[in-house]
Amino acid sequence: MIKAIIFDLDNTLMNFMKMKQAAVEAAADAMIDAGIKMKKQELIDKIYSVYWKEGIEDQQIFDKVLLQEFGYIDYKILAAGILGYRRAKEANLCTYPHVHLTLTELMKRGIKMCVVSDAPRLPVWMRIISLNLQHYFEFVLTFDDTKEKKPSPKPFLMALERLGTLPQETMMVGDWAERDIVGAKQLNIITVFARYGDEFNTQNSGADYEIDDIIQILEIVDSFKEKNQLLLFSDKNK
Repeated sequence: MIKAIIFDLDNTLMNFMKMKQAAVEAAADAMIDAGIKMKKQELIDKIYSVYWKEGIEDQQIFDKVLLQEFGYIDYKILAAGILGYRRAKEANLCTYPHVHLTLTELMKRGIKMCVVSDAPRLPVWMRIISLNLQHYFEFVLTFDDTKEKKPSPKPFLMALERLGTLPQETMMVGDWAERDIVGAKQLNIITVFARYGDEFNTQNSGADYEIDDIIQILEIVDSFKEKNQLLLFSDKNK
């Protein structure tokens, strides 16, 4: 029987890359309007090249791009990029379809839920609050809490301890096979691959289950409950 579910956040509960792409495009447009002499796609490519090097959560991304390209920061262009990014980010911050419905139904079933994310604490909480998801979770663990990223067992062990559940009673739902699935399977946690959020064209996730819509989690949880009831019925009739 499933008693608890650990969720990844980005590309599992919310469409992070859609938001990121829209925000970067808006930032590039704003920086060009402010006077940067560069074609839009060229600027976008340079922004992402710094992201892949420094980390997708880098908070000084535009400072670094300007320093890299020009050796100094033009604050008119920097301010335009930051504001363009923020406006588009807020406009494009959204959950995947059926997330609120699924989490509500899981609460009704008495399932404990938490978030384990590799992102820094403040951005994670900003996204969770903006999406009105904070009431569903027992707790949220971020990189600032665990100091180790998935697939390290530490974030999962911390989650199990705080949930008070065994691995075989706990499910991990995530979009990144090499982190979410591999890390959870090391501890024999039941794994669910969120294929709808996969950004790597993963062919073999190695997960126990794969879903194309988050609402399918309800079927998986209910199937475990049915199996448990059948076992109890069988034991009573021995």
